[in-house]
Amino acid sequence: MSDTPDTTQGKQPTITPLRVVIALCLFAPFVAMLWVSSYAKAEPLLAGIPFFYWYQMLWVLISTVLTMVAYKLWHLDQRGRKGGDAR
Repeated sequence: MSDTPDTTQGKQPTITPLRVVIALCLFAPFVAMLWVSSYAKAEPLLAGIPFFYWYQMLWVLISTVLTMVAYKLWHLDQRGRKGGDAR
């Protein structure tokens, strides 16, 4: 066994503003879909489709965009961490 302390165990993850934005991007669709009373209605219609349905389908698209943004931000965060470790 080595006498050098292991600095990787017990290390807390770093919370950065970028990671908070990533979490919000991933959390927003859950909040929007779980808050059913906000969209459980028929009006307004969009091309004859009740609000309940087109709101959910709109969130499918919004969720896709937010997931892509979170993915890109995560890669940006990881590149920054690797660059910071090299110093």
